Amino acid sequence: MLMAVTAPREKWTDERLDDLSKKVDKGFEEMREGFARVDSEITALRREMQVETTGLRSEMKEGFEGLYRLMLTSAVVIIAALIGLIGLIGVSAF
Repeated sequence: MLMAVTAPREKWTDERLDDLSKKVDKGFEEMREGFARVDSEITALRREMQVETTGLRSEMKEGFEGLYRLMLTSAVVIIAALIGLIGLIGVSAF
């Protein structure tokens, strides 16, 4: 013996449809507010990243300039030492 089971049929009155419409509108408004909040957070994060990147570039530039000065000074000292050594070898050879 088989019995057909069917779900009870609901009536959608104008009031229920209005309630559903309000609920859907409220959900979309909450989504819009959430998206606006995320957008503002992303904008703030971008500003912060720009500031940090600018500072980092400045620090790197200073570091590389210091390294360049150190290498140049070292090269001058080495060349002067070699010239002095050649002079000493030349003087002692005579």
